[in-house]
Amino acid sequence: MSRIGKKPIPVPTGVEVKLSGKLVSVKGPLGTLSRPIPGAIVKIEPGVVNVLRDEELPNGDAMHGLSRTLVANMVEGVSKGFSKTLVITGTGYKVEAGGRGLILSLGYSNPVDFELPASVKATVAEKNLKVTLTSIDKEVLGDVTAKIRALRPVEPYKGKGVAYENEVVRRKAGKAGAK
Repeated sequence: MSRIGKKPIPVPTGVEVKLSGKLVSVKGPLGTLSRPIPGAIVKIEPGVVNVLRDEELPNGDAMHGLSRTLVANMVEGVSKGFSKTLVITGTGYKVEAGGRGLILSLGYSNPVDFELPASVKATVAEKNLKVTLTSIDKEVLGDVTAKIRALRPVEPYKGKGVAYENEVVRRKAGKAGAK
């Protein structure tokens, strides 16, 4: 039995959780999210949401913890929101906010235009070397930050590239030249 799945999800004031069939909708001060939860049974009580295993499904116990985490992330997203910060390191590397996305100069011959989804907002800071992305949907935010980081991952010799804010990059020694 899932330890995570057994935990009840507290619903803060101002957040409303609705269930229609297998579709869970969460509405809060930052927006509205909805998604189907097929692997579990969702029970809504005043101030608390419980996610129970669906005994009829063969993989119901495997989906129990995942389903609870998905609902908890929706509740947290519409009440507080999520944010991730990317740091750009390298000579001539920079990021600029432009239109509905980001313009990244990452050492290629042309700048990269990266269009952001409607639910993700970007803030550029610290001399165009740090970008903070915010969203109410944790899954979309993680996908967007991973795609931006994949444009130029940090290389281990000089440390140039795009990294998460607290990411630890193991640096390698270069060639030991002939003496």
